[in-house]
Order: sequence, then C-alpha cells, then structure tokens
Amino acid sequence: MIQVIGVSAFSDNYIWLITNEERKKAAIVDPGDAKPVIHELKQRGIAPVAILITHHHSDNVSGIPELLATYPDLPVYGPANESVPHITHRLAEGQTVNLESIGLSFGVLDIPGHTAGHIAYYGDGNLFCGDTLLGSGCGRVSDGTMTALHNSLYRIAQLPVETLIYCTHEYTVENLGFAKWVEPDNKDIDEHLDACRELLDAGRATVPFTLENEFKSNPFLRTHIPEVIRKIEEVAGQELNTPSEVFAAMRIWKDTEYD
Repeated sequence: MIQVIGVSAFSDNYIWLITNEERKKAAIVDPGDAKPVIHELKQRGIAPVAILITHHHSDNVSGIPELLATYPDLPVYGPANESVPHITHRLAEGQTVNLESIGLSFGVLDIPGHTAGHIAYYGDGNLFCGDTLLGSGCGRVSDGTMTALHNSLYRIAQLPVETLIYCTHEYTVENLGFAKWVEPDNKDIDEHLDACRELLDAGRATVPFTLENEFKSNPFLRTHIPEVIRKIEEVAGQELNTPSEVFAAMRIWKDTEYD
C-alpha cells in the first residue's frame, strides 16, 4: 500500500515521503530540512530509497547533504537545467523515474516559470509539483517567466481532474483571500475557504487537493472566465486579449498589492 506522508518544515513547507508501508521504503520529495525527515523515517522504521527534487530553491534542497550523510548512496533525482548539488540523475520532460523498491514509477514534466528549470513528478494519480501550482494559487516568478508559468499551469490543467496535487507550501487560506479579491461573489471560494480553515483548526493540512477543486477556486486557473477577465482588466486599466495577459496582470497585482 502506498501512502504519502507530509513532514512539516520551517514555517509553512511540506516535505513528502512517498511510502510503501508494506516494504517500509520511501522516496523523499524536496527535503529543505533533513532533521524532521530523519526523525519521521526513524520513528516509522522506514528506509529512504531516493530523493526527488523539483527545483533549486534552498527550502527544497538544503536537507540533501545531511540526508546523504545519514543515508549514503541515496540517488538524487532533479532538474537537468538547474544547479542543484548532489544530483545523480538529471531529468527532463518525457523521462521516467522507476522506483522499483516502492513499486512506483513517475513521469517527468517540465513546468518552468517559478524557476527556469522546474520539473514535476506524476504517477499513480499524484502530482508532486513543487512551487508551481499551490493551493488556490501559484508560485511567484523567480528566475522563470510569466509566460512559462502560465503555460506550465495550463499543462497541469490537462491532467485528470481527480489528480491529487502535492505542492510544497501551506498557502491555501492566504491564497483564497486573494481569490476573493478576484471573484468576491464566487460561492465555491467561500465554501473552500471555510473547509480549509476547519482543516487547519483541526491541525490538518489543506494539501493535497484535487485539480477539480482548483478549477473552481484558483484564479490562476480561471483566466478564461469572463468575470475574472473583467476584474483583472479593471485592475490593470487596460484591455487584456489573451489568458496569458490576464495571468500576468493578475500575478503582478497579487505580488504588488496582496502579498
């Protein structure tokens, strides 16, 4: 049986352990901090078999050296087009990561934008997408481009609606506040905000979430909706002719006025 275990790190990060409970083996996704990961593994009696990296930011990779010191010879998979220390397997679109010891394989998707070489891992109905798609939001453009990030979100949106999204930050409630700026009359946003607050109050995560829910509540996946277009044109003070232009204006608005 496969179980995905979330390990909290820093103030709002998640490190994911893709675990085969029967075999007591796990792959580690985006370990920004080694200590909570090592604690969780030892507490559960689980042996790590691989590290999967989505992008180069420090809160996703800083735990790699300590993990390798504790578990030598772990393979480290990561983006071919980014500088990440200790990577043993550089990956790009169309390649596959076969993790036979946990009985899973993952296809690699290129999803640049948050960073220039960002990748994701998709398999068994789960998408590990780093900081590209977040709960009811998306990552900032760091060293990528607005167009690339919009295209990457569109790419993710083509996956089955039941896909479970595992991002690396607990930002959903904060992002839903911005979603209310964009669509103040969207009842789906209200319902999702209430549900997410209840989860957090109960000490539970709002991640993972489904693509189906994101289509209802994530403004960055709703750049084709007339009400969204009108609102962003009003804020931008100009006509916006494509979903990509709507996306860029929305991201700038969030960066400058909300965050």
